Amino acid sequence: MIVGLDHIGVVAHSIDEARATLENKLGFSLAASTPLPDGAYFAPEGTHNYMFQVGMGETRIEVLIPVVPEAGTFKYLQRFGPGLHHWGYGCDDVAEEAARLRANGLRQIDLGGRPDGDVVTAAFFHPKSAGGILTELVPARR
Repeated sequence: MIVGLDHIGVVAHSIDEARATLENKLGFSLAASTPLPDGAYFAPEGTHNYMFQVGMGETRIEVLIPVVPEAGTFKYLQRFGPGLHHWGYGCDDVAEEAARLRANGLRQIDLGGRPDGDVVTAAFFHPKSAGGILTELVPARR
């Protein structure tokens, strides 16, 4: 079951570009769990990822900085420019929820699904099947 909005993914040319808006203008802080200086590297999409905390709530903004020209996120940035990339929903069981979404007609994208042992830690669904929004499922944070 989806339990809430975990994060909103945005794409940017650089972390400095993202910080200019998210930190300097909106006042959101870089999450302490984000490894610096290069963020968390997500190999399937060739991005450095940074998390920002939105106010006092649970929602975060994930900033994706593409560094591999052949990858989809890099091409997305070139085509559409910086901005909204995806919505990430926290759920109790990613594999179970992904099966439910597939049964409801959403088309899952294989991005190397980040398995952690027997646990699927992420699932992505194509925007054309999800109302124009790239959709990600991640484990709910407790």
